[in-house]
Amino acid sequence: MKLSVLSVAYPLARVGPDAVGGAEQILGALDHGIAQSGHTSYVVAVEGSDVAGTLVPLPQPQGAFDAHVIARARARCRAAIEETIRTRRIDVVHMHGVDFHAYLPSPGPAVLATLHLPASWYPKDALNPHRPRTWLNCVSRSQHESIAANAHLLPPIPNGTAMDAVPTVGRKRNFVLVLGRICPEKGIHLALDAAKTARVPLILAGDVFPYREHLDYFKSMVQPRLGFSRRYIGPVGRKRKRALLAAARCLLVASLVPETSSLVALEALAAGTPVVAFGKGALPEVIEHGRTGFLASNMHELVDGIRAAQAIDPAQCRAVARARFSLPRMVDRYLAVYRALADGQSAASLQTAAA
Repeated sequence: MKLSVLSVAYPLARVGPDAVGGAEQILGALDHGIAQSGHTSYVVAVEGSDVAGTLVPLPQPQGAFDAHVIARARARCRAAIEETIRTRRIDVVHMHGVDFHAYLPSPGPAVLATLHLPASWYPKDALNPHRPRTWLNCVSRSQHESIAANAHLLPPIPNGTAMDAVPTVGRKRNFVLVLGRICPEKGIHLALDAAKTARVPLILAGDVFPYREHLDYFKSMVQPRLGFSRRYIGPVGRKRKRALLAAARCLLVASLVPETSSLVALEALAAGTPVVAFGKGALPEVIEHGRTGFLASNMHELVDGIRAAQAIDPAQCRAVARARFSLPRMVDRYLAVYRALADGQSAASLQTAAA
């Protein structure tokens, strides 16, 4: 059965392999997997997104991401979804934004909303949608278990990451890497403090989105901690990101919120780099303490993990990533769910398809 899938991104962020956000990278990987499997892929996302299927472009937001800009982006996204469903044959709509509930389409094709962020970040109505044929899934076991019993919730589908074409290096360089969105919940200031205490240089790569809170955080909490041995290099593309991941002593994840998956941690392991992180959310599902990295419960343990990271075998990290975080396996599981949704299968059958 040839499927036609409409994927919907968060309407303020570009999709593609160079995207900063994990949700946008996963959407991009699924888009490529859908197209490579011979199905039809449409993607509603900000103009300039890198997709394998057909892009339904949304205007690039201008200026600070205030309430007015966000509301306008959501309205444009809703209109683009409705127009695509009206003019194309769409079997399944797959939504990835944290605010997906704000632009759910009218009753019609089945909708799957993947929850990429902590469940507490979604309004109660979003987790109990009134729209018929609307389903949810999580990206880790811990995230799934944080949600109360819910008739709309399918089994979790863990994120995967590409294993091929990941550069490896003969010898690690002596720096800690922090990579991703720069915002308060990511604990970037704690990572900078931990690297300073451990006396190991740190490279910070990522983007500061134009939300007022994010800009203020960067100015007040991150910039004052930067210096010769703790550098911010801005956003990086896929090729440079992979090179940095492969060369780092370790990836440092100091998140203050329960991570639902941490795609960058999966990418680090695939590159042969251990991960040192606070053991919140799904990170204990990703990191094998003492084998592929270290889980910390406080700053002292975070510093100890940085110092001990050189003892972790890069080949072991890559082997674990290949065995546990396969991108093709993730794509296959989503395709199975798409087929079941398009067929209008029962809730019980959908549970089986997603498992």
